[in-house]
Amino acid sequence: MILSSPPTINRGKSLYEQVYHALRSAILTGALAPGDRLVETQLAEWLQVSRTPLREALRQLQQDGLVTADISGGLRVTTITAADAEELYDCRLALEALAVAGACTHATEDQMAAIAACVAKAEEATANSHGSLSAESLLDVDYQFHHLIAEGSGNRRLVSLLDSLFDAMALLRIQTLQQNPNVLDIRLEHRQIYEAIRTRDPEVAVAAISQHLSASKTRVVKEIESSQPVAATKA
Repeated sequence: MILSSPPTINRGKSLYEQVYHALRSAILTGALAPGDRLVETQLAEWLQVSRTPLREALRQLQQDGLVTADISGGLRVTTITAADAEELYDCRLALEALAVAGACTHATEDQMAAIAACVAKAEEATANSHGSLSAESLLDVDYQFHHLIAEGSGNRRLVSLLDSLFDAMALLRIQTLQQNPNVLDIRLEHRQIYEAIRTRDPEVAVAAISQHLSASKTRVVKEIESSQPVAATKA
């Protein structure tokens, strides 16, 4: 576990919430990588806080699925297995089919413009061999695209359910991108989904997003399975 400069902790605000958000951000940005052991003494020193708010934050992160206990009882940043990835994508396939169908009916013109901007940004970034966005930034564009579609459905509970899945997906993508930065391919698939929503055709939109997520599932699961022997060798 190698930690960079600590985040600023405001003593006038809830320490638990600040510690929770600082650790959550470190995990979802890859500063704390999947499999990293979380040592309380090191984290407390890094954040300059006592162990009480730190333990509360770690318990919440366990409930979120971002931290798990290992066989020795210690805590580690969650590592996503191939089976975990399949479950996550299966859930997304079901929920995002609802989201995209709802967006075909309920998305406003402003929401459509925001979705179109995400598509254009990804296409522009990958238009040449060098690309203008990092893999992490492209992941953020991908998240924004799917999040905007969910918001466009007008179903607030659906947005909340998908956001909880996206946290786990962020861990999964960090893990797979470390092995293969090219595992994310969103250009053509996002354009097809957007065009279906723009024409307000739910049947075509559901087919497009299902094809997109199924293709992504295949790429990511294959990447995890191919990386597992490497991880075992290092252990």
